[in-house]
Amino acid sequence: MNTERAIIIGGGIAGLLAAKVLSAFYNEVVIVDRDDFPQRPELRPGTPQAFQPHRFTPRSRTILNRYFPGLIDELIAQGARPTHGVTTHLINPYGRMIAVEQVHDASFSRALFEWVVRRYVNDIPNVRLLGLNEAIQLQTAEDRSRVTGIIVRERASGERRQSAMTADLVVDTGGRFSKTAQWLSELGYEAPEPERLKISLGYSTRRYRIPPGRKETAQHIRMEGNPLTTSPAAALSIIENDIAEMVLWNLNGRYPSTDPERFEQEIRRIGNPLFNEALDGLEPIGPPRGFRVPELIRQRFDKMQRWPSGLLVMGDAICQLDPVYGQGMTLAAIEAEIVEACLQRQLSDPKPDFELEALRRMQDSIEPAWWLNVVSDLRWKGVEYVGSKPIQGLAFAQHYFDRVLEWSTEQANYDIFGLYWLVNSLFLHPQQLIRAEFIDFLLSGGGSGAAKEWLERWIEESDRPLEERLSATIPSFQGASFATIDELMAGA
Repeated sequence: MNTERAIIIGGGIAGLLAAKVLSAFYNEVVIVDRDDFPQRPELRPGTPQAFQPHRFTPRSRTILNRYFPGLIDELIAQGARPTHGVTTHLINPYGRMIAVEQVHDASFSRALFEWVVRRYVNDIPNVRLLGLNEAIQLQTAEDRSRVTGIIVRERASGERRQSAMTADLVVDTGGRFSKTAQWLSELGYEAPEPERLKISLGYSTRRYRIPPGRKETAQHIRMEGNPLTTSPAAALSIIENDIAEMVLWNLNGRYPSTDPERFEQEIRRIGNPLFNEALDGLEPIGPPRGFRVPELIRQRFDKMQRWPSGLLVMGDAICQLDPVYGQGMTLAAIEAEIVEACLQRQLSDPKPDFELEALRRMQDSIEPAWWLNVVSDLRWKGVEYVGSKPIQGLAFAQHYFDRVLEWSTEQANYDIFGLYWLVNSLFLHPQQLIRAEFIDFLLSGGGSGAAKEWLERWIEESDRPLEERLSATIPSFQGASFATIDELMAGA
């Protein structure tokens, strides 16, 4: 395994995580990005989603704290809002839960978060950031079996000069701008058709300045959308420097407005006084900004029989998730851990198909994230899944998750609600929630109403043992990477 230089295409979150991992294995790591890298927290043209909300999940916080010790404290030092002790109102179609943050955490904008992480990475001696350069082509060996570098085009020069950069490993973290599928086709590789989830998702976010004295008492509000009424989802958070952000989002082309007056009208039409009270007296900072996601794409490079050595793909370049669920950064962090483990093993036990094996291990962890996204989004009329196989356990999972959410909300059972959240944020295996012992609890230990009636009907439909039927209904997610409750407590 040659370890002279690694090149990363894309300097977003996945690219920065890749650089952190690769810096321990390669003499030089170069991040190439078509954007300039700003010297302060600013939005970049190459991340059009950056104005919309970003947040940690318990899993991403745990991994990022390991890679970047002191990250939460540094975010807070740069203006992010500490959230320990902050109250969040969690509203869903069945009622409201009130949670008080119990761990050391922070809320922030994407611009601030990326800038802080980039400073960590920039301080690594063997990492170099090369902005205003666009990767336009892969370089390969003569037989095209091995990637040996990239061709970059300089964007700062009026001459648009091109040059070659050699590398022992190229990692594409170029997100939605990724050209890997096109490049592979040009090199004679046959990539499978990707899976697609056509969602026509629309975000609109507006920011507000908080007057003196309001920040300390400000609370966070998160409201789920309702697939039955097609009402939008909404969230209000406090980010850095006394700024609040209000976001509306919806699916199937029902895009929230970016017109200031209409946006405020849409907030009022939600009909929840919590939002109106929280926004009262706040000063808008400019108009709302929109972001549109026509479809989610999951590349299946792992199914290829031939794959060029010296090439990896991570982050949105391999799988795009619905931003509503806040799982994208989490999955990128999980993939970074997988690449780290694969490189460690490659050093001690070299294998010729290391890159393809790493892609397959990444797909093992992408599988539950993608499944959870598809299961949830297909509840909305007009959303369409396109793939080679049907989604396993779709109808059961949709009903089951809804019943668990309904029961935990109506019973104000925060333990079950927390378990539901940890599964949907990729911390725990879905089997922690969908298992015979838990179903027995819902039926006999406190479950009642619609949840109990639906489960009883589902069980009566078959005389097979419950565990056996669940195993046949729900994917096993064998090989996927999950955490443990002990890791959650250690990161508190």
